[in-house]
Amino acid sequence: MKGDLFSSEHMVRPAAAPGMTVENAKCLRYTVDGEMLARQGAMVAYRGNLQFERKGQGVGGMLKRAVTGEGLPLMAVRGQGEAWFAQEAQNCFVVEVDPGDEFTVNGRNVLCFDATLSYRISTVKGAGVTGGGLFNSVFTGHGKLGLVCEGSPLVIPVTPQSPVYVDTDAVVGWTAGLSTSLHRSQSLGSMLRGGSGEAVQLVLQGQGYVVVRPSEAPPHKAQQR
Repeated sequence: MKGDLFSSEHMVRPAAAPGMTVENAKCLRYTVDGEMLARQGAMVAYRGNLQFERKGQGVGGMLKRAVTGEGLPLMAVRGQGEAWFAQEAQNCFVVEVDPGDEFTVNGRNVLCFDATLSYRISTVKGAGVTGGGLFNSVFTGHGKLGLVCEGSPLVIPVTPQSPVYVDTDAVVGWTAGLSTSLHRSQSLGSMLRGGSGEAVQLVLQGQGYVVVRPSEAPPHKAQQR
């Protein structure tokens, strides 16, 4: 079959260098030369000499996941080759974590990341036990973190003069140095639906950025936070 039967926009081009790149809006490509990590079940295609191995979280990680509901079912990808990752046709984007910095993200939004990054499960300060628990994964180190969300992500600057209020089911993640707390307000939409009228937002203050997806999580996904 001739390649010119397909539109050029859908054709995979040779990788320029090892590591993570955005293949298209719905898929990330990782050119592996050693090791990387990805969400279990997220690989949609690969070529080359690659091995996939389920990565255990250890007793401590399993306990944290049981208590918090936040966990990353990961697999290690080792060898030399290329692999493509996607999650339910969600939009993909990449965050670069620099040395000494950290990025806090909801585990459901993690797709893949460099082996040079590490993560821990942490409680969102000031959130208490409401808002779905608000336990997130905090990434540190130096490397790229591939994320997904429904729709194109919104990256909103946060300044000391302009805190940002985000729906707890719409927040994807935020940069280090931002303080968090919960804010309760009256929601006209909730009242029209017969609810109590009270809505809860996550307040981010300080200097940095917050990433928001342009929709709330469906109820079954919000419960998996």
